Amino acid sequence: MDISRRQFLQTSAAVAVAGVPGQKTTPARAALTAADIIQRIKEQVAIPWRAQTVDNVVAGRPDIRVRGIATTMMSTLDVVQRASAAGLNLIITHEPTFYTHQDTTETLKTDATYQFKDAFIRDHDIAIFRFHDHWHAMKPDGIAFGMARELGWDKNVEPANQREFTFTGVPLEVLVARIRERLGASTMRVVGDPKMLVNRVAASWGYYTYNPANFPLTRPDVDVFVVGETREWETVEHAQDMGASGKKKALIVIGHVASEQAGMKYCAEWLKGFVTEVPVEYVPASEPFWK
Repeated sequence: MDISRRQFLQTSAAVAVAGVPGQKTTPARAALTAADIIQRIKEQVAIPWRAQTVDNVVAGRPDIRVRGIATTMMSTLDVVQRASAAGLNLIITHEPTFYTHQDTTETLKTDATYQFKDAFIRDHDIAIFRFHDHWHAMKPDGIAFGMARELGWDKNVEPANQREFTFTGVPLEVLVARIRERLGASTMRVVGDPKMLVNRVAASWGYYTYNPANFPLTRPDVDVFVVGETREWETVEHAQDMGASGKKKALIVIGHVASEQAGMKYCAEWLKGFVTEVPVEYVPASEPFWK
């Protein structure tokens, strides 16, 4: 019996939908968007999502189909390019993409570097989600947990404070060498006597805002204060004057990227616990200084 081309196509389509007798058909997996991933994150942080927050999609579109996820400390152009080359088009970054805490771009519209970066993001179907406020606010703080683990200080953590650590008289120069090796922080700076013995360390990962009324080194029990970065004419000068006055105190300035990077390494592991449909990888930001 002759059948028309249209009838043949309709019959073939019906067979395809019905499947082969005795075999189960597997429905196509729905596209996972950046918005879907972000919604899962909001559900998993186990804290109320803030109305005012920097944790938003700061570049690209939330409706992109996610092929893979990259976590990083800072979404520099280098990180964005490496993530894209690896097939990871949702980037979850801890720090800004566009140079200010709020990722405002109004004053950057004519900036050639901004234009290049923004065009790359759009041309390669990338979305960038900032994950700062809630990652810090979680219990435990994701950055603090990751940093303590990376340094091997998880056994030294004070139970009442994630950012304080106890040691048994380790020389400052030994402590510094271990930090440099563990974090790959090649441009660390240190104020203090290399031979002094360290029993308690307080840390402020990332940027430290100096507060003379609550400066950890003024506490008698704190020997060393570790920060990512801070103003030299405030925190650094105060620490330097403490040493000149005879106090055994030290300040270690790691660098902002190295001082929070391991927290976003841990973030990739955390995400894998509830995102299984696409690859999740940690893409470290490069050390910005060479000396």
